[in-house]
Parts: sequence; structure tokens; C-alpha cells
Amino acid sequence: MKICVCGKGGSGKSTVVALLAAELRRRGRQTLVVDSDESNAGLYWMLGLEEPPVPLMELAGGKKNIQRALRTGFTEDGGYQEKPVLARDEFRTEDLPGAHIQWADGIGLVCIGKIHQALEGCACPMGVLSREFLKKLRTDDNEVVVVDMEAGVEHFGRGVETSVDAVIAVAEPSLESVSLAERIKELAMGAGAKFAGAVLNKVSSEEIGAQLTEALERRGIPVLPTMPFRREFLEAGLEGRPVNAAPVAGEVQSLLDSVLAIAGAAQMD
Repeated sequence: MKICVCGKGGSGKSTVVALLAAELRRRGRQTLVVDSDESNAGLYWMLGLEEPPVPLMELAGGKKNIQRALRTGFTEDGGYQEKPVLARDEFRTEDLPGAHIQWADGIGLVCIGKIHQALEGCACPMGVLSREFLKKLRTDDNEVVVVDMEAGVEHFGRGVETSVDAVIAVAEPSLESVSLAERIKELAMGAGAKFAGAVLNKVSSEEIGAQLTEALERRGIPVLPTMPFRREFLEAGLEGRPVNAAPVAGEVQSLLDSVLAIAGAAQMD
């Protein structure tokens, strides 16, 4: 099962991803997080890792060689090899080279790639790699993949969501976030993906939650369980500490129940 988490920059996508991953692991599910956001560098510490995995883009020989790597492939020293992981028709989590997947408390993290310097070029090759990685990755019945997408909706143009079971939007209390959630719904459905709805994040009061819910429902967006505003999450982000799911355990459990039910139904279709 593969779940894609989308939203505007700063909406709390990565926090929601980390919370969902922690709850999946608590339930005994094999859990893989895919960092597909080329600009946000903090997901690894949210999961409790001291350093991120080596990006898959390096396994592919860099941005210029991505298309050829997906057909024939490169070794990490730049040489060729017969049918390496990324060039196979399909592969599983355990097939990934050790340097390219890091584990923290039973949660695996894979990173597609990051923008590191000025004039490096666009992120399109990373989008291609995200799409092909998710398309070729095979999961077991007990395995769930949670994808932290890049901010915005450009990834829909690259077809990344064509290989996932459910798309969820993270909506914070702002018109921009609500409007983007509506666009995410339209694009997900246009891509043939199951749009599960929007999770309300950073909700500081019942009144704000009600206003945000009304704004989303007016646009025909299903509303998923709410993640309340927590000062602890802000402090953890400032200090680079792991996200502690305990203060919102009930809310995360409800959210995951809803998403798994929708994604499971999508798999049956």
C-alpha cells in the first residue's frame, strides 16, 4: 500500500508523514517513508535519524543520467552493471543498497534527491525518479509506503501519483492552503488516483477547526480527522528533534484508520 501526502509549503506535510509512520510502526506494519521533497531537509531528524540516507539520485548517476539509469543503470562508482535495482521492472525494499535506506525504530527512510546549490537546474529529474521508483516498488500485504511529496502540485504533472493507492492533502488554516487542497483533489482524480481527503493541521481551536472544515466541505473536499496545533512540534522543528506522537496519539490513530480504509478500498477497485 502506498499513501501520498501533499500540501503547500509549511502546511506540516512532513510532520503528518512522521506521525503516520510512527503509528504504522506501532501497529506492527512494515513502514517505508519516501522523502520526495527536494527542498525540505528535515524529515530524517523528525524520524529520529542522525543523518539522511544517500539520495537515490546518486545511485542513478546524477540528474543528467537519470533516464539512462532507469533503462540500463549505473553502479555507485559510475560504471555499468546488468539490471541494477533502479533499472529492474520491479523491486522490493530489501533490494535497495544499504547506503540508500536508513532505519530508525523499524521505520525505513529513502530520499529521492535534494537541491543543494544555485544554478543546479530544475527538479524534473527527481520527479521522474519518484514516479519510476513508486511504480516499480512492490509492497507486501503488511507493508505501507508513506510519501512526503514536494510542496505544491507540480509533481502531478510528472505523474508521480499514478502509482499510489491514496492521496491526502494537508490543509492548515489559510485560504491558500484550502485552495491548494481543492487543486490537489482535482489533479489526483485526473491522474486516476484515489483522493482520500484533507487532514486539518495546526488547528488551534474548535472555532478555527469548524471554519476550516466548512471551507473545505464547501469545495467538496472530504475532511479527515484533525491534527491540533502543538507547541511541542514547533519546538522539535526548531531544535531538530524527532516528532513525539504521544500528545496526539488519539488523533493520529483516527487519521490512520480513515486513510487505511480508503486506500484499502482503492486497492480493491
